[in-house]
Amino acid sequence: MSEYRLDRTAFKAQTAKEASNHTAYYKTLTWQERLKVANYLNSIAYNYPENAPPKMDRTVFSCRSRNNNG
Repeated sequence: MSEYRLDRTAFKAQTAKEASNHTAYYKTLTWQERLKVANYLNSIAYNYPENAPPKMDRTVFSCRSRNNNG
């Protein structure tokens, strides 16, 4: 979390509609940078350390084969 700091000099007066247009900014990022942003947002939303997501509980799921006879 320490690598993300609020840059208070990057403010620009704009309308609410202009401020809600995040698409233009995210289109300038590479897919790797967008993936890092998504990873960070997921870690905040689900409250886990950014680079240590929780393990999936595989005991909850089951697997079975489908009948191939039609």
